[in-house]
Amino acid sequence: MDIDVLGALDVRENGVSVAPTAPKPRQVLALLALHADRIVPVDSLVEELWSHRPPRSARTTLQTYVLQLRELIAAALAKDPAREGEQPRTAKDVLVTLPGGYLLACNGGTSDVREFDQLAGQGYRAMDAGDFTGACRLLGSALKLWNGTAFADVPKGPQLTMEAARLDESRLCALEQRIEAGLRLGRHRELLAELTVLTSRHPTHENLHAQFMVALHRAGRRGEALGVYQRLRTSLVRDLGIEPSPRLRRLQHSILAATQDGMPVPVVPGPSPQSPPEPSLAPAG
Repeated sequence: MDIDVLGALDVRENGVSVAPTAPKPRQVLALLALHADRIVPVDSLVEELWSHRPPRSARTTLQTYVLQLRELIAAALAKDPAREGEQPRTAKDVLVTLPGGYLLACNGGTSDVREFDQLAGQGYRAMDAGDFTGACRLLGSALKLWNGTAFADVPKGPQLTMEAARLDESRLCALEQRIEAGLRLGRHRELLAELTVLTSRHPTHENLHAQFMVALHRAGRRGEALGVYQRLRTSLVRDLGIEPSPRLRRLQHSILAATQDGMPVPVVPGPSPQSPPEPSLAPAG
């Protein structure tokens, strides 16, 4: 079984889609697919479908949705009959009923979430080892698995809303680290257009703004870099009632100092081990 949830939902058995069009069975499949090869409790599925007000018939109705999914799976299995001497798989072998819940068996297939997590983890380890070229490649490959927001075409109850937010945060973390690796490699000009869009989408995200400031500064656009800081400060004060962090203020002061004739370009002090890497104004190399 091949599973895609990083964008539109697509679950394929033998290359045949088993994703239903009806909203609630689609929600059930999405939650099972995200947790493929792991049991999903009935209570979680009920909460996803009806939030905190399930009908009395909730469990019976859920069983009906499971039967509908098994019908789609059975039709897909029928297109690839078992080889001679092998026991044919049934829909119940794929969508398994277990005590307390259900399990969707991936059976050695692919999952874009698992592949993303694997590539992103390798990219983070490459960053830690100072292999910025490898980190760019691995994190870039991880991000290419995305085709929109998670579960883009699935109605979301409490469970999928939470999971989509978690996945989107994981995507943003990988994106930040890929940009950081690019800055370390001196690719600041290549990143300017992307950072322009990202800081517009995330007007209070400090790290993205810090990276944009560094990229602009290295491109010789110091006034614009300082303007990015001012826009960030305005958004933080207006929307959250807070000032930029000391880290961002140090970066602003570093750029201000670097604009003085004859002044060397300083390096922003490094973060604590619990913080993300702090961009340096010094050129890469």
